[in-house]
Amino acid sequence: MTEPIHTQLIHTRAELAAAVGAAPDKVAVVMTMGALHEGHRTLMRAARERSKFVLVTIFVNPLQFGPNEDFDKYPRTLEADLEACRTEGVSVVFAPSRDEMYPDGAPSITMNAGPLGEILEGASRPGHFAGMLTVVEKLLLLTRADVAFFGEKDFQQLALIRRMARDLELGVEILGVPTVREPDGLAMSSRNRFLLPDERTAALALSRALREGATHTDGDTALAAATKILDDEPMVRVDYLALTAPDLGPAPQEGPARLLVAARVGSTRLIDNVPLHLKGR
Repeated sequence: MTEPIHTQLIHTRAELAAAVGAAPDKVAVVMTMGALHEGHRTLMRAARERSKFVLVTIFVNPLQFGPNEDFDKYPRTLEADLEACRTEGVSVVFAPSRDEMYPDGAPSITMNAGPLGEILEGASRPGHFAGMLTVVEKLLLLTRADVAFFGEKDFQQLALIRRMARDLELGVEILGVPTVREPDGLAMSSRNRFLLPDERTAALALSRALREGATHTDGDTALAAATKILDDEPMVRVDYLALTAPDLGPAPQEGPARLLVAARVGSTRLIDNVPLHLKGR
């Protein structure tokens, strides 16, 4: 772990432009909504391996929350987040206000996530990916990022950001970092703190189901095995369990694939996924 260093905290576009303009190396960006945990730290470490100048953004983006979602209760822990960034050797933390990010109010023009944004999370959370891609594109431009790091836990998000960067010729390298897990297998998430003790235990069914599914090389068998584990946990209400190609297209008969799940445990919605390799029957 890097020794704590001076990390500059900035809040405005002008400060960001000055910081980026003085960057001694390529700009490596990690975008977050705060409430940082070990998963975010892993992204920072990956960024530090690529550049001496790591920029972390902290912004709870209202555009990607639906009317019945947890924008107001989403944890804001800026002081603790800043300390984590210092410990990981981050150069700059950009923590803008809503007005700084959207000076004219909610934007009238937003990103269209396309067909890939209408399945899985997109079907469950209409408008989520339009809001997510809009803020990511703004931040990529504002930070003048050369490379940006995103966790594979939000796999559909990663796939969409990669597609956006490619389709719009943004000139930014988008890198995915494997999901970081708790010792018992639960994927790290800022939302895990909302789980009650019995819900926390029940939530382990998600990672257990994915692990079991990934032991199978036939797609139907993988789905059936994962489904059984989820069905056996009454506190887990499954939103979707899906097997796809790595780009979220239809799952192949053979080759790399992805198994993804979303479910509610109590009032908390969790997502997770694992890679697997299919060999057919």
